Amino acid sequence: MTQTPSTIENALAYATTQLAGVSESPRLDAEALIAWILDVPRSYLIAHRDDELTSESRLSFSDAIARRHQGEPVAYITGTKEFWSLALAVSHDTLVPRPETELLVEQALSLIPKDSACRVLDLGTGSGAIAIAIASERKQCELVATDSNENALAVAGQNAKRHSLDNIRFVRGDWTEPVAGESFDIVVSNPPYVRDTDSALDKLAAEPRSALAAGPDGLDAIRAIAREAKTVIARNGSLLLEHGADQQDAVALVLKDNGWTDIRCFKDLAGHPRVTTAKMGSPPFQDQT
Repeated sequence: MTQTPSTIENALAYATTQLAGVSESPRLDAEALIAWILDVPRSYLIAHRDDELTSESRLSFSDAIARRHQGEPVAYITGTKEFWSLALAVSHDTLVPRPETELLVEQALSLIPKDSACRVLDLGTGSGAIAIAIASERKQCELVATDSNENALAVAGQNAKRHSLDNIRFVRGDWTEPVAGESFDIVVSNPPYVRDTDSALDKLAAEPRSALAAGPDGLDAIRAIAREAKTVIARNGSLLLEHGADQQDAVALVLKDNGWTDIRCFKDLAGHPRVTTAKMGSPPFQDQT
């Protein structure tokens, strides 16, 4: 790559060209990175497009664009990602929170009255995005979030502290193992659900594979959760799972085989089946359109 141009607008134009073909939103990525380097909101860039960048800023921007060009997500470069209007720290030990995962939060909140003191379990919490979003909206609830990655739990704990949330407990272990013997009204999870052979994994190489891939059909983690969550779910409690857009029927079958009922699937904003909910003992599978 050649040297970054000196003004904000010329630097953005150059970076957008460099990222074309690498990013689905090259201009947005470039703006996010230069705003992060300058420590200003993106709106600042409009009124200051002709401002000269310092040599230090130009060098930092050039390095950031090079990292993005190599496929590293913007969130890993800046160390932060917004989810549910909350700024969250992320690292290479955690997935970058996706907008479609907010549907999982929405469905969980729809089941929890605002003054409820129910217990919520988040399995495979990663950056803590789901648990923190729920905890921020339902301050009376007690949340427990598990993850097998100690470094991920450190990031999640940092995020909870950043938002002054004291109603979340983070514990290390596989799925429900750390909370054996406890009981929860709601169990939520955005588990790995990508097939081991899916070419999409190549584009996600910067993110932890263990948080993405889940066996030949992508359902290994969902099978484990469907089986284990039964041991910690309270009477009339609900299980909520995020999954792939083409896994709706397979997930429903896994849940049914494990005794879950009242199985419902909800679509994300793009119209893709994304979140399935279930309970113990009710009507059959329903597709919520």
